[in-house]
Amino acid sequence: MAERLESESRKLLGRLRDAMAGLAAGQERLDEITSLIADSMDCEVCSIYLFRDAETLELCATKGLNKEAVHKTRMKLGEGLVGRVAKRRAIVNTPDAPQAKGFRYMPETGEEVFSSFLGIPIQRLGEALGVLVVQSRAAREFSADEVYALEVVAMVLAEMTELGAFVGEGAAMSARHSQPAMFPGTVGQEGAAEGHVWLHEPRVVVTNPIADDPVREAERLGEAVEELRVGVDKMMQIAGGQDKDQRQVLEAYRMFANSKGWMRRMQEDISNGLSAEAAVEKEQSTARARMSQITDGYLRERLSDLDDLSNRLLRILTGQGADTGAEMPADPILIARNIGPAELLEYGRKLKGIVLEEGSVGSHAAVVARALAIPLIVHAQRITTEALNGDHIMVDGEQGIAHLRPDESVVSAFRDKIAMLAAAQERYASIRDKSAITQDGCTVTLHMNAGLMADLPSLVSSGAEGVGLFRTELQFLVRNQMPRRSELVALYDRVLDAAQGKRVVFRTLDIGSDKVLPYMKPNDEPNPALGWRAIRVGLDKPGIMRMQLQALIRAANGRPLTVMFPFVAQMEEYTEARRLMDKTVAAEARLGHVLPETIEIGAMLETPSLAFAPNKFFEDVDFLSIGGNDLKQFFFAADRENERVRRRYDTLNISFLTFVERIVERCDATGTPVSFCGEDAGRPVEALCFAAMGLRCLSMRPASIGPVKNLLRRCDLGEVRKVIAGSRHRGEMSVRPAVMEWLRGQG
Repeated sequence: MAERLESESRKLLGRLRDAMAGLAAGQERLDEITSLIADSMDCEVCSIYLFRDAETLELCATKGLNKEAVHKTRMKLGEGLVGRVAKRRAIVNTPDAPQAKGFRYMPETGEEVFSSFLGIPIQRLGEALGVLVVQSRAAREFSADEVYALEVVAMVLAEMTELGAFVGEGAAMSARHSQPAMFPGTVGQEGAAEGHVWLHEPRVVVTNPIADDPVREAERLGEAVEELRVGVDKMMQIAGGQDKDQRQVLEAYRMFANSKGWMRRMQEDISNGLSAEAAVEKEQSTARARMSQITDGYLRERLSDLDDLSNRLLRILTGQGADTGAEMPADPILIARNIGPAELLEYGRKLKGIVLEEGSVGSHAAVVARALAIPLIVHAQRITTEALNGDHIMVDGEQGIAHLRPDESVVSAFRDKIAMLAAAQERYASIRDKSAITQDGCTVTLHMNAGLMADLPSLVSSGAEGVGLFRTELQFLVRNQMPRRSELVALYDRVLDAAQGKRVVFRTLDIGSDKVLPYMKPNDEPNPALGWRAIRVGLDKPGIMRMQLQALIRAANGRPLTVMFPFVAQMEEYTEARRLMDKTVAAEARLGHVLPETIEIGAMLETPSLAFAPNKFFEDVDFLSIGGNDLKQFFFAADRENERVRRRYDTLNISFLTFVERIVERCDATGTPVSFCGEDAGRPVEALCFAAMGLRCLSMRPASIGPVKNLLRRCDLGEVRKVIAGSRHRGEMSVRPAVMEWLRGQG
């Protein structure tokens, strides 16, 4: 019986392939296919619904329902049984459709006489493309064998759809990868860029979903899986015992590569008529569909491992490696699910923009993108399944939107925006060498943030007066092992040379939270942002901190040195870190090394607790830098990675501005220099309000210095303080509306 069903399945797939090979147009093909499926399944009805947009399904072909309903019957995602299949990406199999939960009667189709209903999602790599439905008058539940056979057919339909077999009139049958598409995401790095898509991992295209010889396809699959297993074993040997976390990933790879269940399911798909490649992709699509429904982090990671392994297997079977022979465009916009800092640095400044499906605003990739001043969008869901190499794309890093294959109206508006930004930068160049002196005579020092040698030329081009934050963790994050002290000495020496005597604030290693070193065992913490990170790691691993401090001292080589400890939450942490610095300086002196001319030791205020430290702390610390990114999320208890909450809280909220003002007052009372460092420092209106609160030093990305300086030079801080005071008096939650109205009045 099983052999007969397999034979029937292969026959059906063979007939589908014949229909594909014919000269019929897209609509005729769909009509022929629905007839083939209905006859083979011994059903009165077979219908194919395809998405016309992200939320709407359209009946595109049917055998058995009223033909007049084709291209007229539409339903929203989740509406009716068909919409339910599409939304949940799950099968609905019922003997009594009218009584089933969610049933919606569509009078124009004439389906009321059909009781049995079987709906199968048509999906490829986790992306829902439509729904395949069979119905019959008799009230019966379709058997497991029939469901499985229809799943195989749905998978082939997905491949056909991807390859453009059903192109016709109307949105639902338009050619894939040809229509304009917009992908909203989260801003990782501001800026605007226009270019052409460069896929970090090129798509594997399955052009032969149906095969004649299941024995040969099974052999091909077996050979490819064996090659995959050998490859994983080699990677295990290379990893050795150096990286336990990497070994755990490879162990998961090996587990899946040797999984009998995984192999059996693919072999069953082949026996039913699929090619080896299509069988692998069917399993991969199932894994991705499950991934989208699972919230458990561990299970998602395991399914992601299986997804990655499937990609490797597909590349072996198709011969489509990472190097496809395609030439990178002159203006590449990188598209990827995710990417590591080392890989991103290899691309370097040749990239015009980056769009990731995953990632986070604090990820390694985001840190590197900011260092390279490349616009970055994260959380742009589904873009890797829609974009093709060479597609025209525009990245709006100000709004967090990627426009793929934009139409002329979007192109025109976007280019106007880029032109305006370019014109503004030209205006800012005219004040590059001038100080940020406000109309009432207050001078605000503007520094830049950096993390790579490539950043340092911006010291001159941006007009920055120094480096307010040099992130030292990047040199640790992009390696597979701890950098040598001599390598750090050479790097820090080049940084100080490039600064040409301007002040550089070196922040010691800020790892933990979302910045985990690849060669350090990650800690499974329920809330890593509040866990073992930054100064806490440094104090618990004094050998690492001592090595970095030695490198900084030796790199200074008689020049002034400024060091800042990150994420200090209480006075004792700063005191202990400073004690370690003093001991390191003394040891370096005993070894005969040239000591820095002067040493400034400061702390980053990123937790509200430090603002309430004893006066002695403010007296002892050489300087403070308010780390706005972390301080704001802790102040409002709003995770900056969580889009649902982070946008609820405004930097210009009265309570936050008042808190910043109190910090400035405490620093003024003890004569402690204080600055504000973070994304908000680079936003002109926010920077103006910080200056009005008494801050006289701001540190930001280089591109922000011109706009901030331009606004500060035009304004009177005394007047801004009056506007803020008025908002306070009126009990307003944020000063933004009042400040913006005042600015409009200033012209």
